[in-house]
Amino acid sequence: MAVLICKNIHTEGPGTLEDFLKEKGISYTIVEMSMNNQIPDTKFFDTLVILGGPMSVNDYTDYPYIKTEENLVKEFISQDKRILGICLGSQIIAKALGSKIYKGAESELGWYDIELTSMGIEDPLIKEFALMPYISDICQKFPVFHWHAETFDLPENAIRLASSELYINQAFKYGKKVYGFQFHIEMTKELIEEWLIETPDIATKIQTETDELWEIYHIRAKKFYQAFFNL
Repeated sequence: MAVLICKNIHTEGPGTLEDFLKEKGISYTIVEMSMNNQIPDTKFFDTLVILGGPMSVNDYTDYPYIKTEENLVKEFISQDKRILGICLGSQIIAKALGSKIYKGAESELGWYDIELTSMGIEDPLIKEFALMPYISDICQKFPVFHWHAETFDLPENAIRLASSELYINQAFKYGKKVYGFQFHIEMTKELIEEWLIETPDIATKIQTETDELWEIYHIRAKKFYQAFFNL
């Protein structure tokens, strides 16, 4: 097993996902897309992960590598390989599948609830993510970490797995091996603290919520990673 990780900006790394890969001894390669680094031969990878970034998927002129990532999505789908898109990454998947990407009504920054759809509750991977640690109850509604202002239409033939009050497409699945999350499953405490430097007006509130919510969130994320890499 080998994972190709597309990193769009230096401040949005793979976080707890990288920690999981190291813990499990899973081989991975991080490509710094903004540095125009060459994409390795994809035949050596069975999983594609596309991380977040502040740019728009529609900004081909300023960020031509977004088109490269779209093409990677199409290639991995055609070869029935695993794909996980996080925030911008989920939008890139949606764009590759023919959906429109556009600005949302307002930004979601920090901890906000998502609510699973009926299909989300039935999905075996989302079930793992929704399990409340220590008591093993499945939560249909629970907080996740957001940092986005754009959204997308649900791709044709995709399944909506979760929504929030402001954004209907918070998580979706395409086929059996492609997952897109508008929220940030990969956050470490350190990443959150780094991002909060740029938003002092909301930093105290988000930091307080992070201290309360992050441990459970991390456990949930690891359960999803385990299920995802077992596909």
